[in-house]
Amino acid sequence: MQYRGEAPGSGVGKRRSRAPRTSVAERLDAGEITHEEALDSAREALLRILTAAQKSRHELEQSLARKGYPESVVTPLLERFDEVGLVDDAAYAGTIVRTRHGERGLARRAISAELRRRGIDEETAVEALDQIDADDERAAGARLAEKLIARTRGRERDVRIRRAVSSLARKGYAPGLAFELVRDALAADGEETDDLPFAD
Repeated sequence: MQYRGEAPGSGVGKRRSRAPRTSVAERLDAGEITHEEALDSAREALLRILTAAQKSRHELEQSLARKGYPESVVTPLLERFDEVGLVDDAAYAGTIVRTRHGERGLARRAISAELRRRGIDEETAVEALDQIDADDERAAGARLAEKLIARTRGRERDVRIRRAVSSLARKGYAPGLAFELVRDALAADGEETDDLPFAD
């Protein structure tokens, strides 16, 4: 069927298949760009990423790999960024620990899992997590439990307990501690807790 104003054989309405975009690595291999040009392009990409948000070295490696940059370009560039302090996994890990614990009330276990996902090595993660001791974690959990219990005021006690304990568990608190914190928050809210067991 030909539409008005359509030239015969024009292909209007047909999907045009795009040729796959060649990666930086392929362009390098083909001699279309030099190694220096690839480095300049990767440097600009890194600066754009870091201007938007702080990232770990591993996250930056993955981002550049997805953009098609070869390891021969990425590795020396990241080493240089590391030398001048533009990439600093220790500082990045410390920031994550402070914000996740201070602003979201996450426990060490949940923060540790996030650091692993972001490619922070174990030694760096442990050093960053040392900012939080058991007392800090318990205090943050207590504040969180109070908020969770306040939100369920008026509901059955078992429902309040189940929801608050589950929420604390998702934030990395061990089951026993989560239950203890919720029990204390319930008592402070005027709920009967004498019949509730104590966590081991």
